[in-house]
This record gives sequence, structure tokens and C-alpha cells, in this order.
Amino acid sequence: MPRIAASAGGAQAPVRFRCEIVAVWPHDRGAFTQGLVFRRGGFLESTGLNGRSSLREVELKTGRVLKQVAVANAYFAEGLAVIGDRAFQLTWQSRLGFIYDADTFGRLGDFAYEGEGWGLTTDGRSLILSDGTARIRFLDPATFQVTRVIEVTANGRPVTKLNELEWIEGELFANVWQTDEILRINPATGQVVGVVDCAGLLAPQDRGPDADVLNGIAYDAAGGRLFLTGKNWPKVFEVRLVPQP
Repeated sequence: MPRIAASAGGAQAPVRFRCEIVAVWPHDRGAFTQGLVFRRGGFLESTGLNGRSSLREVELKTGRVLKQVAVANAYFAEGLAVIGDRAFQLTWQSRLGFIYDADTFGRLGDFAYEGEGWGLTTDGRSLILSDGTARIRFLDPATFQVTRVIEVTANGRPVTKLNELEWIEGELFANVWQTDEILRINPATGQVVGVVDCAGLLAPQDRGPDADVLNGIAYDAAGGRLFLTGKNWPKVFEVRLVPQP
């Protein structure tokens, strides 16, 4: 992952990157991807929409769903994060999250939070939650109390519609809903230090009638591999970030 030099302070123009495709893997075109986590050589995936929401274990090489549990029709599932052997899944407007055994998908409980639930990730200590605004909240995974809040800004201005999140080598990566951009965010300051242009990642011939926006970021920390997909996309892309001139 290309490093970005830390800012000495104040607003700074983000460094721009493009995606270079390294490999392409199959993905269930019926999966309305809301959260994606790389785990044990494959993915855990949260899919959304009322009546279609689920938690899944997905095989990387084939895209095959190895295990799945449905979310009740009343809930629209959103972001996903794993800490240890527990998986945490948000819902959109119900202000309720679900806790699972990450291996068996057995329900262990639930948790409440204020506002909407969009994206979720972890730095290994906190749950990190986006809600569609410029705010990102850090939650204690034991009590679910907010311990810290940052406002995400680019060139000194707030950035809204922050969606799927991923913690990658000390930075927060965030999809911006309804765009082809992923932001690289300094989690200490909220400053956007990098912008990844993913335009054209899914070729026009691969876009089915239900294909929606880019959404889904997963990182293989041991292998240094970055994976991207979208809602109802038939492919997962392993990409390398290349600085733009």
C-alpha cells in the first residue's frame, strides 16, 4: 500500500490514486454488498435490503457462499466488522446492531447506537462507525459507548455520505456513496489524505440491470492485498493503488 506522508498540520490537498487491477474473482450478483471483511482466506460479507439482508461466509476463488444466516425482514443490514471471534453487523435505520459468533454465525446479542448505521470497521480496539454524515464515531466494543468522534474534511471542508469503512495500515478507507471514489482518512484528525479513483473498475458489459454503486472494501493485512466490489456486482477486484501524476 503506497504510504502518504503525514501532514504537518492544516488543510492539505489529498494525494490522488488510481486502481490497477491485479486479479478478478467471482462475486454473487445478487449480493447487495454493505460490508466486506477478509478473514481466513475468504470473506465475511453483510448484504442489505429488507427481506434480503444476510451475513455470509464467501469463498474467494469461486464466490461460493459457504455459510449464510438471514437477517429478519424488518431490518436492512449494513456495515460489518470482526473483532476476535465476534462479528458485529449494523442496520440502516433501526438503530440496532447484531453480534454473532464469527465462526458459527450463532447470534450472541445485539447493541444500540444513535442515528443511522452505514459502515463499520475496527482498528482492533474500537468499533468505527459511519452514519452517512461527515462524522465517524469510535465505539467501545464492550459497552458500545462513543469514545471519540472525528469529522472528515477534505481541503478544510466536511465530506458527507461516508459509507463502507476499512482500517488499512493505520488509515481509514471510506467509500463515498454514489461516487467512484474511496477516501484515505487520517483517523487522528479526520483529514482526507488520499483519494482513490475507481471509475471504470466494473466494465459496462459486466453491469447487470441491478448493478449498483461501488461499495465493499476488504484488506488482507498478512498478504497486503486490497479487495473492492460493489452492490450486485458480479466480480471482486484485487487492486493495487498507483499514485496519479
